[in-house]
Amino acid sequence: MLYTYHLTTPVTGFVSITAQVKGAVAESGVQSGICVVYCPHTTAGITINENADPDVQRDLLLAYAEAFPDRKAFRHAEGNSAAHAKASAMGSSATIIIEQGKLLLGTWQGIYFCEFDGVRNRTFYVKILADAAEKNRRESQ
Repeated sequence: MLYTYHLTTPVTGFVSITAQVKGAVAESGVQSGICVVYCPHTTAGITINENADPDVQRDLLLAYAEAFPDRKAFRHAEGNSAAHAKASAMGSSATIIIEQGKLLLGTWQGIYFCEFDGVRNRTFYVKILADAAEKNRRESQ
């Protein structure tokens, strides 16, 4: 099952998408399997990190800004090479185990869409895959 979501992002920042992903899992009815969250953009990413203290997100953005500052030596004509570097380091997807119909996230974990290149209209996908045993059980019903 493939689910498609759209959002408008801030200039840079983390947008919690945990509720949408949990909703996709619930709607799918899958009890045991894998959930893949994927971002098809080259200046944004997906991560799992702490969802209790918003200062963690702020600190991560600061760390990425320091690790990947904008530089005059960058040659990319659009002027967003730092955003490309941040997105490459972050990664474009996350995989989460589904068990008993729930995502196996830690107590403090949330799933985030990470924007590194300005206010944008973005898309992300959630793919739900049932374990082979569950798939066989469903097909035999």
